[in-house]
Amino acid sequence: MPSVRSIALGFWVRAGSRDEDHEHAGISHFLEHLLFKGTDRFSSREIDETFDAMGAEVNAGTGKETTSVYSRFLDNHLERAFDVLQDMVLRPAYPDIDSERQVVIEEIAMYEDEPQDKVHDVLAGAVFGDHPLGRPIIGRADVVSSVPVPEIASWHDGRYVAPNMVLAAAGNLDHDRIVALAEGAFGERRDGGPDAVEPPARNGQVLRFHQKETEQYHLCLGGPGIARGDDRRFALRVLDTILGGSTSSRLFQEVREKRGLAYAVYSYASHYADTGQVAIYVGTRPDNVSEAVNVIASELQRLQSEGVSEEELERARDNVKGRTVLSMESTLTRMNRLGSSVLMGVPLLTVDEVLAAFDAVTLDDVNGLAREMWQAEGLSAAGVGGDETAFRSALEAVSPTLAAA
Repeated sequence: MPSVRSIALGFWVRAGSRDEDHEHAGISHFLEHLLFKGTDRFSSREIDETFDAMGAEVNAGTGKETTSVYSRFLDNHLERAFDVLQDMVLRPAYPDIDSERQVVIEEIAMYEDEPQDKVHDVLAGAVFGDHPLGRPIIGRADVVSSVPVPEIASWHDGRYVAPNMVLAAAGNLDHDRIVALAEGAFGERRDGGPDAVEPPARNGQVLRFHQKETEQYHLCLGGPGIARGDDRRFALRVLDTILGGSTSSRLFQEVREKRGLAYAVYSYASHYADTGQVAIYVGTRPDNVSEAVNVIASELQRLQSEGVSEEELERARDNVKGRTVLSMESTLTRMNRLGSSVLMGVPLLTVDEVLAAFDAVTLDDVNGLAREMWQAEGLSAAGVGGDETAFRSALEAVSPTLAAA
């Protein structure tokens, strides 16, 4: 991207909460934190001061299948930024680990106090059950407080290896220079590789409720989706935009704009290596729960009986095309797309190829996915709030069998 003066660079690792067993739930996320605590060459303070002195952004993220450590900096700082990042990622020293245990435990406590976030993990547990995809990425406090350094180091050394990693960069850069830096960092390290993962089983309709005294009820409906490499992902993106992924979507207009039943209402789709998930979220006051769920149920029924119109398809298609092109003006977005796609074996399409894929989406494609993904009989539900009885009663409008699950 020669028109910019920055570079976004990231190390992507095929390791996340999906790789963990119950006894290690949260170790991937905890390790991500520890990468910033220092190496034999750089202390935690020196890492912070180095990136601050460059005016750079540096961050990391753990997902269910990936971990990324990345930075965005001026192009003339490439060598220095790369040197510090690669040392952090490949050679953590694990100093001062007990203070970081407390930081992550506080993060877990903060997360537990955010019901609008918590409910999505409650839904994942309903959809995927005891499979690791059904567990929170953030992990458990008892694991973080007790996992010993040798186990953390073993977890790192078995996964942060060349066959399990992608180095991605975007911006004002020279590709050959990035390759040379990578070769210098990894040398001949070619041992290890990704572990095999078990696909989740289909659980049928499941209802899960987390009791907590809150001002609002936080509710989710959802079910299994499609894998990240599935060609139907373009049609699902269009369908999601129509259902609840935009301000002109059916749910936003009917629940928020027309009736004022919620501030936040939306749908979304998540994709994994061999499966996925679709979901709807709404947060609403206790006296509005029944009406809000009734409206959502009506929209799901209308989606089945009437399908999507040609006008909606055109508007949603233009929406996702516009958002795609605008996002590609960001070096960080381009780097993320490169890293995640190559790491997970998804074909790396040009922007024009992505736009052509959206243009190729038909009404039959979208309505076929609507029938497959959003049949009431295939949905699970999750709630966070004060009274499970009110939650179950409201779900009668969606599916009596779900309300009784």
